[in-house]
Amino acid sequence: MNKKNVLTIRIPEDLKERIEKTAATQGVSLNQFALYAFTRGISDIDTANFFKKRIQGKTKDSIDDGFKKVMGKVGKKEKIPNWDKL
Repeated sequence: MNKKNVLTIRIPEDLKERIEKTAATQGVSLNQFALYAFTRGISDIDTANFFKKRIQGKTKDSIDDGFKKVMGKVGKKEKIPNWDKL
C-alpha cells in the first residue's frame, strides 16, 4: 500500500467552498474529491504533453495527410442509418 502523505495548500475561500459543495454533491469526502481532482488534472496534463510530443516537428499538412491515409483504410458502408448521418 502506498505511504500516505499530508499536503497543506492555501486556496481562496470561495474555491474551498466550491470544493466542499462539489464533494458533498458527489457524496464523497473533501479529501477523496481533492485526490480525484488532482489525479484528473495531472492526467489531463500528461495526455496533452503526450500529444504535443507526437506532433512536435510535424506540419499541419503532414498531420492532415496522415489522417486522410488512415481514414482511407476504413471500410465504407453503403447504407448509413439516419441516426448516424451528419
